[in-house]
Amino acid sequence: MAKRLIPAFSRVLVEKIIPPSKTNSGILLPEKTSKLISGKVVAVGPGARDVNGKFIPVSVKEGDTVLLPEYGGAEVKLGDKKYHLYEDESILGTLHDH
Repeated sequence: MAKRLIPAFSRVLVEKIIPPSKTNSGILLPEKTSKLISGKVVAVGPGARDVNGKFIPVSVKEGDTVLLPEYGGAEVKLGDKKYHLYEDESILGTLHDH
């Protein structure tokens, strides 16, 4: 039976998108010095309340592709897959195709 994690408060569960290290024809790609780390949102928490008690919903939704900080996030393993849990505020933005 597969487990499903529902994040608490304003946390976001993300599956990192790992860019390919070689092309389809087998050419190895050099690792870039500045990495653009992205991921797909798998699950989101319900949101949290601020110091005044006002409810603040999570800013991303399941299925969004997001830009992630180079460091941070808690690694979570569910079955044989690895995910990362981030605070909503630490996600840098969402990525969209034109």
